[in-house]
Amino acid sequence: MKIVYMGTPDFSVGALEALIEAGHQVLAVVTQPDKPKGRGKEIQVTPVKACALAHDIPVFQPVKVREPEAVEVLRGYGADIFVVAAFGQILSEEILTMPRYGCVNIHASLLPKYRGAGPIQWAIINGEKTTGVTIMQMDRGIDTGDMLLKEEIAIDSGETGDSLHDKLALAGARLIVAALDQIESGNVTPVKQREEETCYAKMLQKSMGRIDWQQSAGKLDCLIRGLISWPGAFTLYHGKNLKIWEEMPVCGKESLENGGVQPGTVVLVEKDAFYVQTGDGLLKILSVQPEGKKRMAVRDFLLGYPVKAGEMLGE
Repeated sequence: MKIVYMGTPDFSVGALEALIEAGHQVLAVVTQPDKPKGRGKEIQVTPVKACALAHDIPVFQPVKVREPEAVEVLRGYGADIFVVAAFGQILSEEILTMPRYGCVNIHASLLPKYRGAGPIQWAIINGEKTTGVTIMQMDRGIDTGDMLLKEEIAIDSGETGDSLHDKLALAGARLIVAALDQIESGNVTPVKQREEETCYAKMLQKSMGRIDWQQSAGKLDCLIRGLISWPGAFTLYHGKNLKIWEEMPVCGKESLENGGVQPGTVVLVEKDAFYVQTGDGLLKILSVQPEGKKRMAVRDFLLGYPVKAGEMLGE
């Protein structure tokens, strides 16, 4: 099929490569404009653009894809279908109906659950045991179109937003190739989403990472794993941010012995970990990142920051 591919971050790269490998003709890649990044503010190309350039595929980077000039560029490609994966802009109805087979989206959840911008992270934050990928026929709504193909993925214990991202990206790459084969052969059966089963995965905000020690150890474990790369879960230690990278919830006898201790209190310090009282259970902290420093194991952290039992974390 003749494809225009729309995507921006790492999540979108595997599917683009899979479509190329499957023999589809990718006429152009549409991605977000390059942006300055880091302290030096050097312009950095999007991951999808880098992939496209490596395969000598033309790249189009409209500031607003809905503008008339951008719409005419898209029309000029003469594509059979537009494939969208985390592009980052809303498509107009004119664009949605432009190709012969319309626009299909690779969405990182089992729709109708977790529509929206943060489905991978919210599945972990909410303690889900499974999630998956849905290939969806796009319509005017936000992730509301008919479902074409699904693949369920287990969320392992200890799964992070990063590891689940990679698993879903691989699944999406497999699924979009299968979906296009079915669409082209006419063997696909669209299924409407049941509105009563939906929930929205709102965009992540940095403030979401602030740890509330009143929450249970289990819930905090899910939060920390879900937000692992960005924005990251953090607390205050001596008035400065301390990001928690790796931890383990401890429940049962060990935590019950500390009943009555205020949440956020360090109750035990070992050579390679320290334990913090939560609203229910303890959180064993294994890896942290002090403000302005690199990530480090707690064993190394304790050399420069002699944490003591009885100290408080948080506000």
